[in-house]
Amino acid sequence: MHKKWVRRIVGGLSFTSALFVFQACYGTPQDFGLDILLEGQVKSKSTGLPIQGIKVSVEKNIQYEFTDENGRFSFYTEILDSLKLQFEDVDEILNGAYTTKDTVLTDITERVYLDVLLEEI
Repeated sequence: MHKKWVRRIVGGLSFTSALFVFQACYGTPQDFGLDILLEGQVKSKSTGLPIQGIKVSVEKNIQYEFTDENGRFSFYTEILDSLKLQFEDVDEILNGAYTTKDTVLTDITERVYLDVLLEEI
């Protein structure tokens, strides 16, 4: 009985080791679904200057990105018939107060670049 348990443990460890070696050699499996690259820049409508810290999110997805110091954002998401994006100022102290803007994309290709202008409150 003791030998059966030892054999099962050693067999399990051997299988796990083989999977680890396979992953080390070939990498983790990639998502082969159709993805779209969303990128762009968010600026103030009144000044034309980039806005840092704007939350760019995709509706019905737990996916978001914040704009950098140049107001730029970039991330991949799943291609759908239409995508609803939201641009939200979540930190008014950092850059002033801006209104939230919703945008719906319908003509979607593999790569989309958006120039977004937000109005100050």
